[in-house]
Amino acid sequence: MKDFPIPVRSIGPGSQVEDEVLHYMPMPQGMETFRAPLLPEPEQLAGRERAHAALREALAQLEAVCQGAGTRQVDLAGLDAADLALVNQVLGEGEVSAVVHPAGEAGLAVQVQEAVFAGVWRVVTTADGRVVSDAIELGAIPEVLKQVARQDVDPVVPRWQGALPPNVQNAPALLAEIEDQWRVWRPGQAAHVVNLTLLPMSVEDIGFLDHHLGTGRVLILSRGYGNCRITNTLRPHTWRVVYYNSQDVVILNTVEISELPEVAQAAAEDLEDSLERLKEVLAWVEQA
Repeated sequence: MKDFPIPVRSIGPGSQVEDEVLHYMPMPQGMETFRAPLLPEPEQLAGRERAHAALREALAQLEAVCQGAGTRQVDLAGLDAADLALVNQVLGEGEVSAVVHPAGEAGLAVQVQEAVFAGVWRVVTTADGRVVSDAIELGAIPEVLKQVARQDVDPVVPRWQGALPPNVQNAPALLAEIEDQWRVWRPGQAAHVVNLTLLPMSVEDIGFLDHHLGTGRVLILSRGYGNCRITNTLRPHTWRVVYYNSQDVVILNTVEISELPEVAQAAAEDLEDSLERLKEVLAWVEQA
């Protein structure tokens, strides 16, 4: 009997050798959701009338914002350390924070922390480590972040002269597109987003782009599904927005032309929801 001319191979799962292995990007593992603040015991609330008054005023101002008023503030300058501790405990810490770096050594620095109630912000301004102002701000986003972004705009746009640096190919054309967009963008228009992740951009292209856009003093971190890092540039209405997963791997890299990226702002529905939640918390505080 002659040998069978075709080699016999087994079939079925596990019978074949795979030459290539698929590598999947790690997915985010956590997501920030609303968690009610850990409230103090009733005996800790006794005598904290100034803290109660500030929180009631914050609730009233938030209600006004929900009815169409602009951003409102509640000054906390008159509160002592115990009152401030109670305010901090009731507000908690939400998923958005921001810093404004000082302009020079003698400039003012600003720290912003969203409460667990979206659209309720703690805004603290310091100079040389000394607190200059301390307030609760109610609204989509603290106005100081928009104001500083406008102040940072440099009217002189840098132009590259001569041959481009090695490996820089697509950044100049992209910078021209971005400039066209920020020159025509007006408040009230939809944001224009340039998705760098989908473009053939080298590391040198990204560096060239960031160098010509410049970096301002505003830094915003939004911790939702992964992290989002937002910085203003020195060009009008132009922001760098980079998304990371929970392993700190960049999953989306963009330039956004808008007054301020929406990912950092509290939506109208968020403000309405915060109003109801804050009412419930303050009812418990007052009852205690």
